[in-house]
Parts: sequence; structure tokens; C-alpha cells
Amino acid sequence: MITKKDILDDSHKLLREKSEDVKLPLSEKDAKLLDDMMEYLIMSQDAEKAKEYDLNPGVGMAAPQVGVLKKMFVVYTTDENGNLHQYALVNPKIISTSVTKAYLEGGEGCLSVPVSHEGYVKRYNKVKIKAFDHISNKDVLLSLKGYVAIVVQHEYDHLFGVLYYDRINKNDPFGIKDGEIAI
Repeated sequence: MITKKDILDDSHKLLREKSEDVKLPLSEKDAKLLDDMMEYLIMSQDAEKAKEYDLNPGVGMAAPQVGVLKKMFVVYTTDENGNLHQYALVNPKIISTSVTKAYLEGGEGCLSVPVSHEGYVKRYNKVKIKAFDHISNKDVLLSLKGYVAIVVQHEYDHLFGVLYYDRINKNDPFGIKDGEIAI
């Protein structure tokens, strides 16, 4: 079981490195890691279990956050309509994006970033991502928008050593351009 102490914080140099492709079919070790990361997310969103196991709530987690430089991440969240999005993506590749950018009004957070960084993180409002999904055990092409698209891009960034606050405009952290959407 993954706990808070297993999650690297942003001072760890490994979080700035690029991840490697994952060999398919998944090894037992890689499959177990994805299952364990998903278990963390599910339990972290249950107030009683989060308190019992001392978990910080999360909606996504990438393998580098637990010290594994492999292109894998999990997402467990709902969209604006309350639909559950649960993915365990392997070797993801964003193949197209919208022109329109979006940002979370309250800013982004991260299980690996203990200190808050103020400012808007501009991301694509829509993305198409191709990957192998461990949960459905097949290749998938996901068309995501809004909040879920932002979550997926946040986790995708981890695979390339990018943290959310790297994307905040240091000169104008709360600046908004025409056409950008607040979520």
C-alpha cells in the first residue's frame, strides 16, 4: 500500500527527470504499482480512510511521484457532470489539443508539492490522449475536456519532469487572456 511517506516531494531530483516507456504486456510489478496508486487515490477521497491511513486527498498520481521513472499515471475523479473518470494509463501520448486554454480558478495542487504556489496554470481545455489503459486492459483513445483534461495534463507533465508551478507565469501569475476559460 502506498502512503504519504512513499510520495516524493518536489525537492527530490527524480521528479525533474524524464520517464521511460513501459514494456507491454505489463509486468506484474508494473501492474501492481498502478493498482496501488489507484488504491491510494480511492482511499484518499474517503474522509474516514484518509484519516485512518494519513493520506492527502488526490485525484491523480504519476509513477515518478513514487520514485518510478516509467510513463504511467492514474486518475480517479469526476467531471463537471458527476461522471467518474478512472484510468490507469501506460505510455500515454497527447495526440491533439484544443486551441482554447483553461485553468482552475482555485489553482492547482499536487501530492508532491507541500507548499502552495499561487497563480493560474494554463492548460488545453480539450485533449485527445492515446494510451494503454490497465483498467480496461486495452489501448484507448480518450477525448477529454475541462477539469478532467486539466488533471490528465498535470499527470502527463510528471512523466517529463514538469511540475505545475513551472507553468505559472512568474511576471503575471493571475493574468488572463481573451478566450481562456476558468474552471
